[in-house]
Amino acid sequence: MRRPAFLPDNFVLLLLAVLGVATVLPVHGVGAQGVKWLTNACVAGLFFLHGAKLSREAVVAGLLHWRLHLTVISATFILFPILGLALRPLFEPLIGPTLYLGVLFVCALPSTVQSSIAFTSIGKGNVPAAMCSASTSNIAGIALTPLLIAAMASTSSASSGAAGVMSWQSAAGIVGLLLLPFVAGQIAQRWIGAWVARHRGMLKWFDQGSILLVVYSAFSEATVQGLYQQVSLGTLGILVGISALLLFVVMGLLVLFSRRMGFSREDEVAIVFCGSKKTLASGVPMAQILFAGQAVGLIVLPIMVFHQLQLMVCASIAQRYARRAAQEQAAPAVAVAPAARR
Repeated sequence: MRRPAFLPDNFVLLLLAVLGVATVLPVHGVGAQGVKWLTNACVAGLFFLHGAKLSREAVVAGLLHWRLHLTVISATFILFPILGLALRPLFEPLIGPTLYLGVLFVCALPSTVQSSIAFTSIGKGNVPAAMCSASTSNIAGIALTPLLIAAMASTSSASSGAAGVMSWQSAAGIVGLLLLPFVAGQIAQRWIGAWVARHRGMLKWFDQGSILLVVYSAFSEATVQGLYQQVSLGTLGILVGISALLLFVVMGLLVLFSRRMGFSREDEVAIVFCGSKKTLASGVPMAQILFAGQAVGLIVLPIMVFHQLQLMVCASIAQRYARRAAQEQAAPAVAVAPAARR
């Protein structure tokens, strides 16, 4: 039976199902800690497998791709803040200053690491470059996010001592969870690289499974804290609209810029997913420090809305990129076949 055209792809349906389960049956207490450990284990395993799969030549090429990295950093820390400030007169009166401070906070946050790389992998993009760009954005955000939010909202940052602790914790988390497993995979490549290449489907399951776990954990936390009970459905709808507007404008501009500047399809995939994403994992700890004594729950609500929306939108777009890559690979074979008959 043919799949109805109006239905989204299976991964988007799974994301919606996970959101529903997290709303009805949120995990909390010891269970929440167990889900967090399981998520971290999946992420570490994902990066180990990517390290074992990718050649050293591909990794070096990703590190040296400065034009791609500059594009991602500019979108994350320049384009997003400009859009946030431009939309402020229009939307702040509708949702109030506290919630819009959360929107500005979204615009100042760095890119995600895990899901940016996962979606780049699903979309058959430049994974080494995505890993470098997303990791660099996350580390740079430790310093740039407080400066940007202070400039945009005239909000005093946390003390230098607290910022220092946060910097070391964030850097250590990225190194321990992402970089070390990847390096271990590179070391093990000579022994297991061929086996991993024969089982590429396993990477897809790791990519998608880790994203589903992140969504369930984050949305469970929001449900347990009762954040969505503090705002009306109308206000929540406006937040979704603001998030959609930001996401689609940035993604559209990145696609146009990538093609105008002559980036390859693989590079375009990495740019779109790394440059349009905002991190929830780093955002919540940052908010607890930057907005200590304020309504932190309301301030982090926009990033939770934006995070869920970006995952669902990027899941669909990643599948489209994957189908486009498959068509490009099949095109030469179709062209060669008639020539062979002649």
